[in-house]
Amino acid sequence: MADGVHISTGNLLDAAELASAVVLKRAPNGVRYASFGDTKLADHELDRVVQAVPNIVAAAMKARAFYFVPLAMPEGFGAEANAAKPEAHRTASDRTLVSPIYTSELSDEAICHRNVAVGASAAEPAHEGVFISARLLRDQFALAFEFFINVGHAFAAEAGIPEAFTALSWAQATADVRGETSQDAWEARAQAIAGTNGDKSIPDEKAKIEFFESAFADAIAIYLLSLAVDFDYSELREREYPLLAPTALADRLRLMAHLFPPNAGYEFSIRYRRRA
Repeated sequence: MADGVHISTGNLLDAAELASAVVLKRAPNGVRYASFGDTKLADHELDRVVQAVPNIVAAAMKARAFYFVPLAMPEGFGAEANAAKPEAHRTASDRTLVSPIYTSELSDEAICHRNVAVGASAAEPAHEGVFISARLLRDQFALAFEFFINVGHAFAAEAGIPEAFTALSWAQATADVRGETSQDAWEARAQAIAGTNGDKSIPDEKAKIEFFESAFADAIAIYLLSLAVDFDYSELREREYPLLAPTALADRLRLMAHLFPPNAGYEFSIRYRRRA
């Protein structure tokens, strides 16, 4: 028998089958979602996070539903079928498994979210299910941000990126405004600015598009986060890249608020704090 941890999949559920059996809720903004298993999520807190998505953005979510579960993971990693294989040869199938409970062993196999094709049922049409591992995300801030990042990417995929945003973010990039809103945006921006074959007069168009996609999803996520919870921008800081300068971020967020006004009961505001 090979050394290592052997994790039984006997209590795990197929995500697509689970989605067909779960009754989805529909928020007033139209977003469909459900909570399943021991997520430790309070209904009223989850409801407020989901309803923070502005109606205009939510309208692009018609082909998606969000499932908040304790843990979601790809089939294969950690299972006995792979236990004897060298790490480099372990594979995960497209099938997604859901644990209705949290265990530290399974948390090592889980990832923040998994997208699953869900077939039509008597109650719901076919759609893409986004399974979010609620127990990997330690607090409401982290959970909300993971949800909103998925919303941002989904909106960009369905509705495209507004020209006003691409114009603003590219003007900031070419003006060498400090930092970015994520590692992906930071790296894509640097590659786009570096130019094609090292010629800075000709931006790398592929990287430029990737920059716009990442920066836009980030901007929506941070904007929605500001509607759902009160937080300090510095909480998003990571060591691998510098955060976008506050004034530049504020310009992006004001544009988000203009394009996607908050729903009733939510308020957008930016509060500057002077350093002591």
